[in-house]
Amino acid sequence: MKTIIKTAKAPAPIGPYNQAVLSGGTLYVSGQIGLKADGETFVNENILAETEQVMRNLEAVLNAADMDFSHVLKCSIFVMDMADFSAINEMYGGFFKAETAPARETVQVAALPKNARVEISAIARKE
Repeated sequence: MKTIIKTAKAPAPIGPYNQAVLSGGTLYVSGQIGLKADGETFVNENILAETEQVMRNLEAVLNAADMDFSHVLKCSIFVMDMADFSAINEMYGGFFKAETAPARETVQVAALPKNARVEISAIARKE
């Protein structure tokens, strides 16, 4: 059985998908970009601000499922320019404790929705 997770504290999906799906205690969070919850304001003045907004969106979706970053098992990071890796990593790392940080990969891609420079998805589980 799956439960659809929705929150007005993160931007609504811009396609035929949900913010997150909970199944068997595991939460699958769709990729988040630097859109604010209003779905119109894009935070892109610099890569740190954009990454912070992405992480705040992930946090809002996790919270809607009664979870937080300590429950995250894995993240996937998609970036437009690997030159932004250090800055993204700096902001991203501030949301996790080093000793319990999730598994992850970072992949450079040709394009992201709304011309975003970074998109992050997550898988979380509450034991």
